Amino acid sequence: MANKDYVKRGRSPKKATKKPAKKKGDKQPISNGSTPWKAVAVAALLVAVFSYALYFLNDSPAPETKSTVTEVVPIKAKKKSNTEEIPPMPEEQWSYMDELPNKEIEVEQKELKVSEIPYIMQCGAYKNRSQAEERKMNIAFQGLTSTVRHAEGSSWFKVVLGPYKFKRDAEKDRHKLQRAKIEPCAIWKDQ
Repeated sequence: MANKDYVKRGRSPKKATKKPAKKKGDKQPISNGSTPWKAVAVAALLVAVFSYALYFLNDSPAPETKSTVTEVVPIKAKKKSNTEEIPPMPEEQWSYMDELPNKEIEVEQKELKVSEIPYIMQCGAYKNRSQAEERKMNIAFQGLTSTVRHAEGSSWFKVVLGPYKFKRDAEKDRHKLQRAKIEPCAIWKDQ
């Protein structure tokens, strides 16, 4: 098979098309060489009417409105003489500088409620122990310790962190895992 170069070959010549035969009663198209005098006359008439309307609106007096006449009096600026002096700046007196060192602030410290039941955080439940161990390994890379628990009465393996005395500590670890794209992790009280 020979390679054909379609680009060099060029296009095939177009076949001549037949023009449809003219029927009697068809209107002749307006030739592009002649100017439609009616359209020009209408346009000129519209321009004349528009310009007359603008001229008429410009010459008509403005409607009378009630206005109050105010007299404008120019104000003369006072010339400053070189003999006038600016009064000295007043000395600022701040009382807080004397009071602040002697001030004592009393802060009430809120007591944190220690729950009798500790909090735990579960970061997954898996059918295979190998998947649970893999999640445990990913958590260990974040510097956290987790355990894999086998759920009693089922075949699920849970990855659990904790126990935590305070929920705040569990939330802190959950945010650390979220930044590492290890989610979802749920926090609840251990039973």
